[in-house]
Parts: sequence; structure tokens; C-alpha cells
Amino acid sequence: MAIDTLPPPAVEQLAPVDDATRFDEITQGQEAAARTIQREVRRQLGGARLGDLFAIAGAFTASLGSTWAVTTQIMPVTGVLGPLLIAYVLFLVFYALLLSFNEPGPVVRDRVAAVIVHSLAIIVVLTLVFVVTFTIYRGLEALRFPNFFVQDMSLAGPLDPLSLGGIIHAIVGSLIQITIALVITIPLGILTALYLNEMPGRFASFVRTVVEAMSALPSIVAGLFIYATAILILGLEKSGFAAALAISVMMLPIMIRAADVVIRMVPATLKEGAIGLGAGQWRTVWHVVLPTSRSGLTTAIILATARGIGETSPVLLTSGFTAALNLDAFRGPMISLPLAVFQFVKSPEPTMIARGFGAAAVLMLLVLVLFAGARWLGGRTIEKRERARVRRERVFASIAAALAPLGRALAPLGRLAVPVLRSVRDAIARAQVWIGRSARAYVARVGSAIAERRAQKAARRGDVEVDTPTTEPSPSSHHAAGETT
Repeated sequence: MAIDTLPPPAVEQLAPVDDATRFDEITQGQEAAARTIQREVRRQLGGARLGDLFAIAGAFTASLGSTWAVTTQIMPVTGVLGPLLIAYVLFLVFYALLLSFNEPGPVVRDRVAAVIVHSLAIIVVLTLVFVVTFTIYRGLEALRFPNFFVQDMSLAGPLDPLSLGGIIHAIVGSLIQITIALVITIPLGILTALYLNEMPGRFASFVRTVVEAMSALPSIVAGLFIYATAILILGLEKSGFAAALAISVMMLPIMIRAADVVIRMVPATLKEGAIGLGAGQWRTVWHVVLPTSRSGLTTAIILATARGIGETSPVLLTSGFTAALNLDAFRGPMISLPLAVFQFVKSPEPTMIARGFGAAAVLMLLVLVLFAGARWLGGRTIEKRERARVRRERVFASIAAALAPLGRALAPLGRLAVPVLRSVRDAIARAQVWIGRSARAYVARVGSAIAERRAQKAARRGDVEVDTPTTEPSPSSHHAAGETT
């Protein structure tokens, strides 16, 4: 059979598809996808849901009832701490049980861990609030007297009322001692931290070990060290400087460790870039490492200050006790606020106890002010200063743009007001000249009237002749007067 005589292949005839059928197919696909998405419920990572709130409320109620039953019927427990611990444990158990009905295991563990973390944070905050509130409440009796902040205790005794005496000597002593301690600690701490990071080696490891060991040094040991070396051996008297040395011993390990961690977090790429641009190690440290770690170094200073400003035993051994104000840190005893609190509170008199709590409240306020100032200074990085400058420029530009139409509208009035202002200025100048001349003429008239009045009084006393001027008598007149006599 010839090829050209073969029958043509059969072609399958497709049914025509209209638009309605295609729309139904697309709609069915979308509905199937929506059902699939609905079956895949996403897990909520944050926020509080209504079911969680109901579970917390139910667990809290069940824990209270179960605690009452356990502590009163099954196992009687006295006090407050025991029932609280039992109620907390039962609350966690009931909360996990209620969550397990609707949530899988990972969600239950996550929710229980979140409750534990939040409860611990609430306990810490409540403890801090209780301490601050109780101290201020007990010291409010002394804080309401102004003399408490401006007088010392040199003229007041334990039996004197709160209207006499104060803690100015303790406030000034604490500021002087912590200032000297910071002057000693900040350079030594930062330089030691730089040495540990920039010059690693065996000796650096030894220094780091010593610093970590000194972090657990008892404060009484630091006071005894300064007492034995500076006071007994070197002959330094008990003073604020000796107390500052003891405080420095306590602050230095905290300062070095915190600064070491902060400097170690500076990216190595920054230092490598500075060295690649030709900067030496000193310029790299001064212009790259320290500015980058400025905020962290401020935190290190705050931690060291918090450790040193509340020390009592080193100050008791090295500074002595005085009831008078002493501004000389190198001569004579100098008291600090923690030592004043210790001396006041151990007295059995209610007024002295109130002074002690008032001094503790002032100490907390002083620490808060110092920390806020250090945070403000340390938080002013280059980036923040640049942002503040750009923000100020934008504010000034917006103000200028808002006032520009007003300036253009007032420009004609300004041109009209120039001649008026000049005429007013000339009138004021002429008035000043006239007032000056009138005043001088009045003063001259008053002076002449006073002189004339004095002359008349002298004439009435017979000293001089009013109508004739006073002249020296000649020798011939004296001779004539003698002959007449």
C-alpha cells in the first residue's frame, strides 16, 4: 500500500467548556484550600487568650480551696510561708491539668514555664516595692523636718526631738568617700580590663583569676586589710580617705569583671578595620574600643558604685564615728550614710530609729540620682547624639516653615513700622536730653537754696555779714581800732 493512501489519524473531539464550568472548578479549588488552611491552626506564641485567663482563674480558685483543705484538715500548718508555698505548687499543678484538656504537651510546658517566670518576676518587684515603701514609711516621721537635711548631730542627742539634728554630715561623708573611691576605681578598673583583653597571656590569666577570687571577698576583710596596712603600718589616721580606700578594694573586682565582659563584646571587625586604616593599638583602643563600649562601661561603674556606697563594716573600721560635719577627707573621722543608719537603728530610742530609717530613705534617693545621672551620661552615644541633632534640626525647620507665611504677611507692616520706630527712638533721645538738663537745673537750684539758707543761719549767729563779703582786715584797721579803744 502506498504511503499517501493511508487513512488520516483519528482526532479525539473535545467537548466545549463554557465559562460557568470553569468558574465552578475554581471556586471548588478555593474552598478546598480554605478547608485545608482551617485545619492547620497556627500556634499563638505571644499574648493572652481567653482560655488561658479562664484556666488561670480556675487554677487559682482550686489552689485556694485545696490549700485550705490541706492546711486545716489533712496537715495543719502554722505561719504564712508554708501555706503560700503549698498554694503556689497546687496552682501550677491545676493550671497544667486544665491546659492539658485542650492543648498539646509543648504548649502546656510553655505556658507553665511562662507562669513560673512571671511569678518570680512579680515576687522580685513586690519585694523591692515592700522594702522601699516600708523604709520611706518608717522614716517619714524624720523626713518631714527640714533640719533633718541641713543639720548634723553635734548638738542633738538620743533624747532630743526630731526638730533638732540631722544627717548632713553623713550625706557629705558618703559623697566624698564614694567620689574618692570612684576616682581610684574607674581608671584602674578600665585599664585592667583593657590589659586583660588587649594583651592576653599567662599573666593576664593569673590577673583574671585573682579578680574573680576577689569578687567573693567579704567586706570586713577589705576593711581589716586597709586598717592593717594604711592605718597601723603606714600611720594614716582614721579618716574618709582610709574609708575610700577600703571601699575601692570592694569596688575594683566588680568594675574589672564588668568592664572585661563589655570590652570583650566589641566586634573584632571594628578593631581590624582601624588597624587596617593605619591606626596603632593605642589609637584603636581610644577611638574605637572605648566609644563602642561606653554604655556598658557606664553599667560597670553603676554596679561598682552600688557595691561600694552601701558598705558599712569597712567604713566602721577605717573612718571612725563622728556626730559633726567634717569636710576634710584626710584628717579626722568621717561618717557615711550606711554607718549612720547602723548607729541610729541600734539605739532603743524611737527618735533615733526614725532618724535611721530616714537616713536609709535618703541613701536610696541618693543612689537613684547617681544611677540616673550615670545612665544619662553613658547612654549619650555618638549615634544618639547624631539622632538628637537631626531631630532638633527637623523641629527648627518645621517651626521656620510654619512661621514663614506669617513673616511674609508681616513684612509690609515691618517696613511701615521702621520710620515710626525711628521717630520714637528720636523722641526718646530728646526726652532723655530734656530730663537730664531739667534734673541738673533742679539740682543747681536746690544747691543754691541750701547755700543761701546756711548763709542766713550763719548771719543770724553773728559770724559773718550777709550783705558784705568776708575779707581779711588790713593792718591799718587794726591800728585804728586800737586808738579808738
